[in-house]
Amino acid sequence: MELAVSGVTVSPWLPPLVAFVISFVTSMGGVSGAFLLLPFQMSVLGFTGPAVSATNQLFNVIAIPSGVLRYLREGRMVWPLTGAVIVGTLPGVLVGAVVRVRYLPDPRPFKLFVGLVLAYVGVRMAADLLVGVRAGASRRAAETRFQELVSSYHRRRRAAVADLPRVAVRRIGWRRVEYEFYGERFSFPTAAVLLLSLAVGVVGGIYGIGGGAIIAPFLVSVLRLPVYTVAGAALMGTFVTSVAGVGFYQALAPFYPHLAVAPDWRLGALFGVGGMAGIYLGARAQKHVPARVIKAMLALVVVGTAAKYVVGFFTQ
Repeated sequence: MELAVSGVTVSPWLPPLVAFVISFVTSMGGVSGAFLLLPFQMSVLGFTGPAVSATNQLFNVIAIPSGVLRYLREGRMVWPLTGAVIVGTLPGVLVGAVVRVRYLPDPRPFKLFVGLVLAYVGVRMAADLLVGVRAGASRRAAETRFQELVSSYHRRRRAAVADLPRVAVRRIGWRRVEYEFYGERFSFPTAAVLLLSLAVGVVGGIYGIGGGAIIAPFLVSVLRLPVYTVAGAALMGTFVTSVAGVGFYQALAPFYPHLAVAPDWRLGALFGVGGMAGIYLGARAQKHVPARVIKAMLALVVVGTAAKYVVGFFTQ
């Protein structure tokens, strides 16, 4: 199968399969998998131009809604957190798209950029695992109770989504938002999340991700929010900003006729179909997998990929 926009020749079954495997694992941590799908496109398929970032965001647009719907059904969407992530990230994604097309069209420095982003994400995840024993008692208690509840229902073979613990927002303010998850209260500074999301949006726009891969580890590791409540907000934020990113890359394309800037719609659709199934099943399986196991799997893959790109930049 030949794809004209990306210049890639690939078997039609391979992109959906790769996207399914990646998304199944990463979606359990609130990440669509686009941050690992991009290295696959560059290193395996040889797709390195600016259009690869746009195609990656197209994957998000197609794949993410299935996972978001699952989190909505289970009442695990923290809407104030979701809103703060979207409002902060959206303008940053548009700025990032311009930076990618104008200043990082060459694949070599772009791979270094990708490696540095992945290194940050991986180190943040690994650090959280190493200091897990000092994690907030309320976060550990809520996650433990959630696991116990799900296990109890599963053993009795009558698990009901409606009976699972729901997120309840208790206070919304410009300074701080507070919510409750299964008997424990959590809060986060509104302004800090907005500013962080803006910076993440720029990086995500350049890379070709909505930003969930960067912001989710921060919300879990620094703000000490439980991963079971962060995942839905991160995915929803990634979806909205990816829609804007795809549209903006498409709009930029006529101004750069010498570059492939617009997304490869066929390749993005193939990835999206596999990612749709992977994210849905990952969101469903998340409640059966301990949070530390989820983070360990992601950290191992991310750090390994980051090392490959950073070392490759200086050795080639």
